[in-house]
Amino acid sequence: MRIATWNVNSITARLPRLLAWLESSGTDVLCLQEAKTTAEQFPTDELTKLGYESAVHATGRWNGVAVISRAGLEDVVKGLPGDPGYDGVQEPRAIAATCGPIRVWSVYVPNGREVDHPHFAYKLQWIEALKAAVAGDASGSRPFAVLGDYNIAPTDEDVYDIAAFEGSTHVTPAERAALTELRESGLTDVIPRPLKYDHPYTYWDYRQLCFPKNRGMRIDLVYGNEPFTKAVKDSYVDREERKGKGASDHAPVVVDLDV
Repeated sequence: MRIATWNVNSITARLPRLLAWLESSGTDVLCLQEAKTTAEQFPTDELTKLGYESAVHATGRWNGVAVISRAGLEDVVKGLPGDPGYDGVQEPRAIAATCGPIRVWSVYVPNGREVDHPHFAYKLQWIEALKAAVAGDASGSRPFAVLGDYNIAPTDEDVYDIAAFEGSTHVTPAERAALTELRESGLTDVIPRPLKYDHPYTYWDYRQLCFPKNRGMRIDLVYGNEPFTKAVKDSYVDREERKGKGASDHAPVVVDLDV
């Protein structure tokens, strides 16, 4: 079984690439983030023609998540239980589904903006709510994973130059401590192999030739419980999908399971 996570940075803008990638990659389950569309505008029909069911939690603007599956789609949960909300609004940042033998959450963790910004406190609160929401599945006997854009680089090695991020979000001790607490619920970081260079970065800014210069970050993560990680046969960053005109600024992270 092949599953993946991908921040597509607008499914409308990326639809031809997404459909072609699904066909060529043989992906069974895709956790998608930053749909930037509404549930009504989501390309369900196009995906159905390829044999995929879709569970979508999206209201337009800058968020939106989905699980796309050709392995079954049941027990869908839209939204994060205990979501603290930001500025009085619970944003569409999480969706869960059971896809055949596995259960997944597709998550788009808040960016945080700046360390002294209210959005940063919201980010930490949101991860705490995520930890509570997944604790039962994390300790269970069914293969389970939380996949998505975490907007946090777990270690200094997960950014191209830690000095370039001094004073910035995504690398702070508070964010990394929140990730550690999440893993302590029974999850392990499934670290993919890079297809090029030494580090499996998953995101490269559009600006300043970051992709050609490989100035990247590993912020798209797969956190799996023990039954999930024991089933992992391979994992890699599909860096090729970051290339070319009209690419997302994130690359898909792919995991092959023997389930």
